[in-house]
Amino acid sequence: MSKYDPHNDDADLDELELFRSAMKGVKPLKSNQVVLKPKKKDINIALKREAASTEDERFVVDNLSEGYVPDMKPSDVMSFMVPDLPIRTFQSLKKGEYTWQEGIDLHGQSVEEARGELFSFIQDCRARRFRCVIVVHGKSWTQGSGRAELKSYVNVWLRQMPEVIAFHSCRPADGGTGAVYVMLKTKDTMY
Repeated sequence: MSKYDPHNDDADLDELELFRSAMKGVKPLKSNQVVLKPKKKDINIALKREAASTEDERFVVDNLSEGYVPDMKPSDVMSFMVPDLPIRTFQSLKKGEYTWQEGIDLHGQSVEEARGELFSFIQDCRARRFRCVIVVHGKSWTQGSGRAELKSYVNVWLRQMPEVIAFHSCRPADGGTGAVYVMLKTKDTMY
């Protein structure tokens, strides 16, 4: 192919011939409108609707995981903070320097009960604009496994809640590794 020269009429003719040869056999469209094919009818729609209506509504509402949860031992320290939280704020939480404004005790509850209670508690505390709360999950462990079941779930659930910006296991006076200080967002954009 020759190099295009705007002052050379022969180059324009070559380009036009090249275009015509490339378009040989192409038929022009008779209409510029798109014709959509009808969707195939989903024969499983009734089954899908039934499955959706029988699904655990609580999981849909609070969106907290029931899947794989890493094991925590009764003596393990729980600790988490969002990346842009000032380290001094987290250190103060860790030392128990914030006065907690409300607390919840999840002892003796099943995992399902505790999940609903924790979700409701955090939502209520956020609505009341509390900054620091305490969650007592206990140190009980599943016999033979060494796993602190409820503690393991609370560790995962708190991380999944956008209202929670940090948490850390408590000082011994407030429950030690059987409880956790939780710091909540007080405004939508700031910590």
